[in-house]
Amino acid sequence: MDKGTEPRIRQPAVAGMFYPDDADALRSMVRDYLAEASAPTGEPPKAIIAPHAGLPYSGPVAATAYRTVAPLKETVRRVVLLGPSHRVPFRGLAAPDAEQLRTPLGDIPVDTDALAEIAELPDVGMLDAAHAAEHSLEVQLPFLQEVLGDFRIVPLVVGDADPDTVAAVLERLWGGPETLIVISSDLSHFHDYATANRIDEATAQAIATLHPERVDHEGACGFHPVRGLLTSARNHGLTGEVLDRRNSGDTAGPRDQVVGYGAFAFHEPEPAHG
Repeated sequence: MDKGTEPRIRQPAVAGMFYPDDADALRSMVRDYLAEASAPTGEPPKAIIAPHAGLPYSGPVAATAYRTVAPLKETVRRVVLLGPSHRVPFRGLAAPDAEQLRTPLGDIPVDTDALAEIAELPDVGMLDAAHAAEHSLEVQLPFLQEVLGDFRIVPLVVGDADPDTVAAVLERLWGGPETLIVISSDLSHFHDYATANRIDEATAQAIATLHPERVDHEGACGFHPVRGLLTSARNHGLTGEVLDRRNSGDTAGPRDQVVGYGAFAFHEPEPAHG
């Protein structure tokens, strides 16, 4: 392959910080979290919300969401992944100028056809800077690689975007059983343990009962993509479920200033019989 045809690859930004940069160590960590997660009941979800901190902190909670996705390994061929922008302020949703996303576990092909399909929508554009150092999408990738194996990804960092704007993007990419939607978000930040639990319980109930108007920046750093998903979930008749809710004081940190984490699943209605 000559240099002119090498694929454009988004390199990992937080390997060695948020998670191990060694493939074997990373795979082992992810598998351990998945093995420890509670076994899912019921049908696999259409969409999940999972946290995005360093894996020792949020990995056990994220694994609870990803374990529900594992049965879809032979079904899901496309993952629509949305997460908040922590470093670059902008309006709308941003795609990367990349054909692959790299982690220590390998490269994931970007669904460039899907990105072209949403490029005409309001407030959707390409902004490499929003992806370059962003961790909210990246820390989800090793879990996705482990539970799904072979898939294409639609990676979108969400800046300042109202719920209807995000929902319009999700609607265009909703697809069928081959498409899984993943929203990356932590819950409250840097409260004491008791205060965090109070805030996070309220946010978790708002998410599970599909009330986007009750989710704000205080309750979830990814409130923009979360609100968009909840809006779409209501439109499609999905039901929400709290799979796990803990914070860094429960997993790997002190309890004076904690970050909240939640795992949520959203299920499509059962098809009517008869």
